[in-house]
Amino acid sequence: MSERANTAATAVIPARILVVEDEADLREAIAEYLSRNGFLVRAAADAAQARTALGDQPADVVLLDLNMPGEDGLSLARWLRAQPACPGIIMVTAASDLADRVVGLEIGADDYLGKPFALRELLARVRALSRRILDARPPARDAGGRRVAMGSNILDLSTRRLTTQEGKEIPLTAMEFDLLAAFAERPGRVLSREQLLDLAHDKDSDPFDRSIDVRITRIRRKIEIDAAHPRIIRTVRGTGYVFRPGDEE
Repeated sequence: MSERANTAATAVIPARILVVEDEADLREAIAEYLSRNGFLVRAAADAAQARTALGDQPADVVLLDLNMPGEDGLSLARWLRAQPACPGIIMVTAASDLADRVVGLEIGADDYLGKPFALRELLARVRALSRRILDARPPARDAGGRRVAMGSNILDLSTRRLTTQEGKEIPLTAMEFDLLAAFAERPGRVLSREQLLDLAHDKDSDPFDRSIDVRITRIRRKIEIDAAHPRIIRTVRGTGYVFRPGDEE
């Protein structure tokens, strides 16, 4: 087989990106830049256009402006998280304080980028998240499946899905799955915030910020009987967190 044919046979399907940004010049610049770097890009000026675009064709990653006229990015992010096939979300906003970042993470954003930003940084973040999203797709042949009990729910490591005992899927962000997988593969082992950031492929975050704590809080709401008194993923004061699979009621 020639080198050209071999390359074509192993080519990777490019990730689909939806840019939701009300500033026309910025929207066009981002779309053009990502397109030139190998992504399949569509653009929307507001939440209504974004919903229409996603109805026509799903996206792997949504680059979502927080502050838009009409329905804002937070509302659209909540809607995205409620969808069965939720894309990865990178929240973009001019605000730079911690409160806005935490709100975005609470709603379910996978990453956060403050304006103004360099297009090269945006590209790096889109590449990292889209790689996780594409890697999360089930393989053509299921390798048999590794299933781990998370309270009354089941985490399937081969298909990257969290389901109830009845088979109803519980939506997870890419980062939330990576964190659950890190715990599932290390039961009883105390993991520091820095270790969790590394295992969840989020090396750019500061282990002393609240990103891990916010995501653990969201995960607990999905797997714990009482998220205020967690028994499955427990806090180890001054150290990090530990998965106790035998402690659920």
